[in-house]
Amino acid sequence: MAPARRRGRPPSSESTAGDTRGRIVEAAVELFAEKGFHGTGVAEIGDRADVQRGALYYHIGSKEELLWQILHDYIRLMLIDAERIADSCDDPITQLRALIASHVGLIIEHRREVAIQLRDVTALTGDRGAELQELRDRVQHCWQRVIDAGHAAGLLRTDDHVVTNGVLGMLNTVTYWYRPHGGRSPDEIAAILAATILDGVVTTTDTKG
Repeated sequence: MAPARRRGRPPSSESTAGDTRGRIVEAAVELFAEKGFHGTGVAEIGDRADVQRGALYYHIGSKEELLWQILHDYIRLMLIDAERIADSCDDPITQLRALIASHVGLIIEHRREVAIQLRDVTALTGDRGAELQELRDRVQHCWQRVIDAGHAAGLLRTDDHVVTNGVLGMLNTVTYWYRPHGGRSPDEIAAILAATILDGVVTTTDTKG
């Protein structure tokens, strides 16, 4: 059976299709971050992306599909880096510092996507909502693996999941107060937060690194 075709006129070339979809996704990121998923209409996305309605539906299928792609792509970036760090041969404290630096850097780079996730992730339902939650759980599992290893090695006072959840929650809120011209680079912010976090859970007073 031939696959079902989307509505609207097909693109003239693969390159054109990719460019058009990229404009649509970027417009959706801007509008969802500004107005929220529920406060944004499909027509607004098309207007901002300069895409006619028929072509818009051909490229995106639905507004929820756009939300899915935006959040999925962002969480995948988080997961890839978290897995790389957790699978490395570094000691758990070095890994934890690297996780903090990676998380803060990606949050700052993708702060609009983070804002959308924190506000509108519940708009994704069914299989898509479940799959996104699975990706988020896998990111958290990478952090828990590192914290568990640090505790088992006697380097951390605790491996309680409350600590893992609390640290991730604190880092995620960076998106609310970070300003590009606020005087602190992402690396500086990550270093300050790492020192704050590790001073609370490391078993020694040596937190240099």
